[in-house]
Amino acid sequence: MSGKILCLICPRISIFAPEKVFGLYSGYTLLDYILYMEQLKHECGVAMIRLLKPLEYYEQKYGTWMYGLNKLYLLMEKQHNRGQEGAGLACVKLEANPGEEYMFRERALGSGAITEIFDTVHANFRDLTPEQLHDADYAQKCLPFAGEVYMGHLRYSTTGKSGLSYVHPFLRRNNWRVKNLALCGNFNLTNVDEIFAKITAMGQHPRRYADTYIMLEQVGHRLDREVERLFGIAEANGLSGMDITRYIEDHIELANVLRTSSKEWDGGYVICGLTGSGESFAIRDPWGIRTAFWYQDEEVAVLASERPVIQTVFNVPLESIKEMQPGQAVIFTKAGRMRAIQINKPRGFKPCFFERIYFSRGSDADIYRERKQLGRELVPSILRAIDNDIDHTVFSFIPNTAEVAYCGMMEGLNEYLNQEKVYQIDALEHTPSHEQLERILSRRIRGEKVAIKDIKLRTFIAEGNTRNDLAAHVYDITYGSLVPGEDNLVIIDDSIVRGTTLRQSIISILDRLGPKKIVIVSSSPQVRYPDYYGIDMSRMSDFIAFKAAIELLKDREMRNIIASAYRKSKEQADLPKEQMVNYVKDIYAPFTDEEISAKMVELLTPAGTRAEVQIVYQPLEGLHQACPNHPGDWYFSGDYPTPGGVKMLNKAFIDYIEQVYQF
Repeated sequence: MSGKILCLICPRISIFAPEKVFGLYSGYTLLDYILYMEQLKHECGVAMIRLLKPLEYYEQKYGTWMYGLNKLYLLMEKQHNRGQEGAGLACVKLEANPGEEYMFRERALGSGAITEIFDTVHANFRDLTPEQLHDADYAQKCLPFAGEVYMGHLRYSTTGKSGLSYVHPFLRRNNWRVKNLALCGNFNLTNVDEIFAKITAMGQHPRRYADTYIMLEQVGHRLDREVERLFGIAEANGLSGMDITRYIEDHIELANVLRTSSKEWDGGYVICGLTGSGESFAIRDPWGIRTAFWYQDEEVAVLASERPVIQTVFNVPLESIKEMQPGQAVIFTKAGRMRAIQINKPRGFKPCFFERIYFSRGSDADIYRERKQLGRELVPSILRAIDNDIDHTVFSFIPNTAEVAYCGMMEGLNEYLNQEKVYQIDALEHTPSHEQLERILSRRIRGEKVAIKDIKLRTFIAEGNTRNDLAAHVYDITYGSLVPGEDNLVIIDDSIVRGTTLRQSIISILDRLGPKKIVIVSSSPQVRYPDYYGIDMSRMSDFIAFKAAIELLKDREMRNIIASAYRKSKEQADLPKEQMVNYVKDIYAPFTDEEISAKMVELLTPAGTRAEVQIVYQPLEGLHQACPNHPGDWYFSGDYPTPGGVKMLNKAFIDYIEQVYQF
């Protein structure tokens, strides 16, 4: 087996045809294709609203009974960065007569799904008279989506499964109101196979082999059991008919449901749900991988994936918003009583680091501060890369998500320059001349807007090699922003994962300015390992750092390390996931970060590039210094928070070796 690896040649080249993904005339552009190849795709967003007053209260105070519906729209729209593929909402009326609908759902596909679903909802109200439109009692009795409990979801698929049937919320219908369940979430499970085998052995029959459907069946099954438990108690107490129904709805204990259904979930998740009788809940994974925040006052309770959207939509201070804790659930009864309950024992605290640098809104106070600090932490490495020659260096950023890290980097550079000025002034004679002081004090850190997203090119304009030429025009440059042949150019990015945009566009474009040296800086460390908790990067071939390490092993005649890592991974493939070890670390172990970065430069620099190119990554220590309260760094360190993560990595590495080397 190892002999095969030792004598094998280069990996097969796979051709990605964007028209296969986007469709030639689908309206997508070459810019979309390039950004699709490079950007991280993640992650879903959730929003929940529980009105704590009758609809008439909101009509009188805010001029509309649609207060909850309007707030849900804002919560979802302000988290639109999380929903590129679809969106959905669910609503429950707390009071409905038998024969009347009490649970409503609307879903749509595409980047405009939020607008579409709310347009569809409001279409129910367009023919109303002004009197009807402002009659909260009429709305409560007669209109769809005129309820007190709302739940919204923004979807980005990390599984490759698409279509309206995969857009949340999912519904599980039943003739008993309390047994109806709507479920949505921001999550990925790593042990779907184990759970599927267990529930099917019990006789359940999920409609699809997908984690959301399986979770829906698990929670729904335990909800059924809870209702049956209460039914028995009610009958034993002599109740009958609607008295039993009311007893069950008043005493349903969702904590029991969540404890028994979630105890085996391995992965990162925030799962939200509504029952047809008006109970609602959200539960966070016990490792704290996915995040959610909640707020409550006397009028409303709200939950969302991101804190600043609650601050903005409800105009409340940061201090009044609480973060869900690992393993915790926030539960609302039909009567509106709220409880924060520990459902699963916390198993550490590993919140996703990419939330901090990339996915969450930068308007969050803590995230803004951390992103700036990530830029500051890079200053020593940047100075080494340019030999401390700040007088002949221009600093910039790309893409826009890196702007906050750029601000922190510039602050750190200015502090360094101020120290240099102090040393230079101290070195002068006791009474320096005006010209000497002016020359020292006039030194500046030179920040410029160097690269700009410029045009959109249709994918059908060209094929073959011409397509790569067009890709080089995705960004444009600001001519005259540096002195050709004299100035270095430092460009900061928030992360460099695949390197596609660097190779196909950015380096070539920046080289046109004639810099002496191009330094590409990543505010995060080298992404070396896949994610299985909600980010769309699950294959070893996704990572330029992994490719660079493999090539270094080949260059230095160390292919035995590849063979050994594969053999050890293969030998543990049938072990329980709790016993598995991350042997992919062996691939990186022989090399320093700088050696791997240098190999990346070889792989990513286009032929004909005149400038010297260097890639500088954030060291892992700098990451933890900037974000001390968010240690979820498995993408960089390989230290997965759950056993399922190691299991999935093991499979991905085996698949990579066997596909590349054609076992």
